[in-house]
Amino acid sequence: MILDGKEDDMVAKKDELSIEQALEAAARKAGKEKYVLRLYVAGISPRSSEAIRKVTALCENHLIGRYDLEIIDIHQQPALAKDAQIIAAPTLIKKLPLPLRRLIGSMADEEKILVGLELRPKKAAGD
Repeated sequence: MILDGKEDDMVAKKDELSIEQALEAAARKAGKEKYVLRLYVAGISPRSSEAIRKVTALCENHLIGRYDLEIIDIHQQPALAKDAQIIAAPTLIKKLPLPLRRLIGSMADEEKILVGLELRPKKAAGD
């Protein structure tokens, strides 16, 4: 079968539309995924309090109704910290959706956390 220019354009537009539909479906699915997070902190320090406040606010702003956040004090539950191989606190672990992600250190940079949780794409170096 020989296609003229119009038929080629129609096929190309159909391919673009199906790609666009697939991207929209993936975005809808990502918007419904449940996030399972664990925040490991070290006692009741200002740094721990800030991490709890920042991560909780981020979850309420970006994951409302679709997250489980467990806060674990490594001084109170050292066995859990050992099992999770926590080497520094605070550490935020995204267990679900996969892939597993670990964010270690200050939780003050919301953009860094959003990128780490894959809620926002990483900006290009030139941006």
